[in-house]
Amino acid sequence: MNRSARSAFRRRFFPTATDRDWNDWRWQLRHRIKDAGALEQFITLSPDERRAIERHGSVLPVGMTPYYASLLDPDNPNQGLRKTVVMVEAEYLRSPGEEVDPLNEDGDTPVPGVVHRYPDRVLFLVTGTCPVYCRYCTRSRMVGKPGGEYSFDTKQWEQGIAYIAATPTIRDVLISGGDPLILSDDRIEWLLSRLRAIRHVQLLRIGTKVPSALPQRITPGLTRMLKRYHPFYLSIHFTHPDEITPEVARACCRLADAGIPLGSQTVLLAGVNDDVVTLRQLFHKLLEIRVKPYYLYQCDPVVGTAHFHVSVEKGLEIMRGLRGHTTGYAVPTFTIDAPGGGGKIPLLPDQRLERQGHELLLRNFEGKIFRYYDAR
Repeated sequence: MNRSARSAFRRRFFPTATDRDWNDWRWQLRHRIKDAGALEQFITLSPDERRAIERHGSVLPVGMTPYYASLLDPDNPNQGLRKTVVMVEAEYLRSPGEEVDPLNEDGDTPVPGVVHRYPDRVLFLVTGTCPVYCRYCTRSRMVGKPGGEYSFDTKQWEQGIAYIAATPTIRDVLISGGDPLILSDDRIEWLLSRLRAIRHVQLLRIGTKVPSALPQRITPGLTRMLKRYHPFYLSIHFTHPDEITPEVARACCRLADAGIPLGSQTVLLAGVNDDVVTLRQLFHKLLEIRVKPYYLYQCDPVVGTAHFHVSVEKGLEIMRGLRGHTTGYAVPTFTIDAPGGGGKIPLLPDQRLERQGHELLLRNFEGKIFRYYDAR
């Protein structure tokens, strides 16, 4: 949806909201859309969407900010972006290979909120809330359920920080959730300052969808604070080129101007972005706003996500259509996060055909065969 259409959306559905309101991230969160009644004020729900939302119980909740709702096509349930945030009944099906916790994060959790899978780094989960709830979420078992098993508070944070401080092999901490950037500046700084004080922690990262789903949150004050904790990186979840708006561009450029390296993580999703044209457009737009396409993930086999799954062979075919046909900076690493906790495994189209003596036969992006002398 273009800027004029989004402005019309705001005038129609939030006529009393001032510019200051609309651009206030707290206002956006207070006015999140959480049920079918609220959602069908903005879009015409298909029978499938309405039945799914009304049936909602234990599965991932519905939730999106007014800003993100303004990006949706109100009349087309097949719009890629709309599919990622509006429920359908397929979410209630369990298909072969799917699990509630497919990556076995709970099995690699030595203390609540800390996933320690790799020797030198940990995932530190600090909140169960997001500005939007993606229908394919890896952590649908825990997000959006305040007060349940996966509650987060300062006491739990203290436990996690104590574990990290007591484990000198940890040099890299990725803070995630939920979405850490929906916390207040003070709480984010409390976490960063405590972690930065641990001598063996060299690198701090935050995983977030906020710059793409709630760009109003990237305020000058937040950016100045984050800048104090270099080396600090942001991994941002982008899904579709429709997310790259002027507001998102301003947010990302503000972060980049503060010296914060930005990388994108995109999930390959059927009917959303599973073609070369869509992904190339997304990755080109990301480079324009100074975000490096970093990972293209095969969708994790979470219960109720089979309708989003793309075959690995199609994913490799998309990678073949990107590599060599656009700048290398625009080509992410295609990756499967191995079920059961095996970690990230990169996949590449097989360009090495065979060895003939001291020569390797290689195929380039045009399908031409080249010989490379490789003395062993």
